[in-house]
Amino acid sequence: MPLLRVVILAVLVVFAWPASARVTRVEVKSRTPVLGGKRFGDAGAYERIVGRVYFSLPLLNVHNRAIVDLANAVNVKNGAVEFSSDFAALRPVDTHKGNGSMILEVPNRGHSRILTLVDGGDWKVEKDAGDAWLLRSGYTIVALGWQWDTVGPDALRLYAPIAKLAGQTITGLLRGDLMPSKPMDEIPLGHLILGELGGSEYPVALPNDPRNTLTVRDSRNAERTTIPRGQWQFAHQVNGRMEPSDRFIHLDGGFKPGKIYEYVYVVRDPVVAGGGFAAIRDFASYAKHTPDATIPAERVYGEGISQNGRFLRDFLYEGFNADEEGRIALDGVLAHVAGAGRGSFNYRFAQPSRDAEPTSSVFFPTDIFPFTDLSEKDPVSGAIGGLLDKAAAQRVVPKIFFSNTSFEYWGRAAALIHVTADGKQDAPISPNVRIYHFTGLQHFSGPFPPQKGEGDLLGQAPQSPLPSRYFWRAMIRNMDAWVRNGTAPPVSRYPHLKDGTLVPLKLYAEPAIPGLGRPHEADEAFHLDFGPGWQERRVLTIQPPKVGAAFPVLVPQVDADGNERDGVRLPEITVPLATYLGWNLRDPSIGAPDQRVAFEASCIPFPRNAEERRTRNDSRTSIAERYPNRYEYLTRYSEALDSLIKENWILEEDRIPMMHRAEEEWDWATAPIPAK
Repeated sequence: MPLLRVVILAVLVVFAWPASARVTRVEVKSRTPVLGGKRFGDAGAYERIVGRVYFSLPLLNVHNRAIVDLANAVNVKNGAVEFSSDFAALRPVDTHKGNGSMILEVPNRGHSRILTLVDGGDWKVEKDAGDAWLLRSGYTIVALGWQWDTVGPDALRLYAPIAKLAGQTITGLLRGDLMPSKPMDEIPLGHLILGELGGSEYPVALPNDPRNTLTVRDSRNAERTTIPRGQWQFAHQVNGRMEPSDRFIHLDGGFKPGKIYEYVYVVRDPVVAGGGFAAIRDFASYAKHTPDATIPAERVYGEGISQNGRFLRDFLYEGFNADEEGRIALDGVLAHVAGAGRGSFNYRFAQPSRDAEPTSSVFFPTDIFPFTDLSEKDPVSGAIGGLLDKAAAQRVVPKIFFSNTSFEYWGRAAALIHVTADGKQDAPISPNVRIYHFTGLQHFSGPFPPQKGEGDLLGQAPQSPLPSRYFWRAMIRNMDAWVRNGTAPPVSRYPHLKDGTLVPLKLYAEPAIPGLGRPHEADEAFHLDFGPGWQERRVLTIQPPKVGAAFPVLVPQVDADGNERDGVRLPEITVPLATYLGWNLRDPSIGAPDQRVAFEASCIPFPRNAEERRTRNDSRTSIAERYPNRYEYLTRYSEALDSLIKENWILEEDRIPMMHRAEEEWDWATAPIPAK
């Protein structure tokens, strides 16, 4: 029967369906003027378009074969499978007045961030477009749903079919985990991130199946203790009454903060999640090659942050940058704070929201070999591969920026993208790739003045407030110039083994700062075994996986102030008022104080003067000993900023707001300590 089905599908494809059916239609649900038709520079007025895109993927097209379970989709018709995606776009009303370049955003858990990040505005642009740099520059911006399990009424979603085998229900094992920051009687099965669901769950298929388990342990690598089945149940409290639920776990006595709880349970009806790769690929191709495209573009740059940066790394690795006719889809890729990760994007029962954090989403297929853009060899398994192998073979390698902050070296194994897999040498990188390490920043910019995080993000130190906005604006401009006319962007800048700016954790030279602990670990990438079918068929049959040897852990070395020695350094690092560490330990009140908070770095201001330094027994030189006065500090800051502008790391127009920020930082760092 399986062979007969393949033959029938092949005949249908040959006689009833074109070999490259990409976007079949675009449904526009709303089209509204941005800020009442306000003009934005030479680009003129903009409009916001919201709608849905429909795709049809022929099974026999070679560029679709990597999509797991595509041939098993329940809606196969005429040899093809239909998907659809929500989208939201900002484009010039007169497209000829735009600059011809589209930023195609892979939205984070269904929510667009790029306009807020770069321009400081509201993505819906109903009241605020920020300073409208993207719009004034003429970019078209599109956020396209790629994730089937997004949560919330405003989330942009991928609508993908489920899969069955010869009409029979597919079942499997699914896993989740978390470390609560407060006592909880019950937890959701979906991915809980920053106190909210980042992705919905597959509901429990067989509540009483003996394969359903719940364990607890103290840390990632600690031994698991199985919690007896009689002490927990799939249930949810409703109006004070406990009701059976296929989406929650209730534990007698509750879940305790500072412990990792891991659950495994039986599920059914996998979604064909890998269609998200085809959605991004085919929309980019549609925008560039369809004469009457709703949202046209000459060039398309894929942009993704965190989860979505990992998506773009996996997109390249899986070979999706060639469209169904073999043409290049994304001309440029900006993958930010992805570290060495890829993700759970194209597996049976894939959970796209799951990431890799110090105390949750542990041992998921996220930080997995290969890590470098060019081919490398795994010294343990002997496997050879690189992220760009398929794109190179298909001659569709885009221009690429891999950018990371200090946190990713501690929390996302970022060093592995530019060292050999044995951790002994700096690895070569492709001429089409730039690697940028933004020193002193954290996964997302913290508030200024610096504050401690809240809830799951409550650390022992205030977060790093260093902004990524100004780097982003320059990166977008540099990428556009690189693709448009071949103007080379700044060379890669990141720590290296050869000069000692990248070191094993045991050589990390943190300065003596009163009251500050020291991390005893950093996130590792491991050799993971999910069973005999996961490498070839992308079916995970062992949950949790067997954990093999770890790849080496390397972190940026710091100077006497505790600031990292190499990378792209803001004036706050070259003319410092504080130490910006790439990690932040958990506050004792949320448990596990010897472990790191997800996503955060630390900001610890210098002593104000020599007396305070001596009183506190702080090894760092005080502010007064460094800078005789405010004028001297701002002069040196200005000189450091001018160097960044000259080297194209910062835009000239951003000089004024950055100097204003420098004044605020001086006032904050030198303010008298309030009387108790």
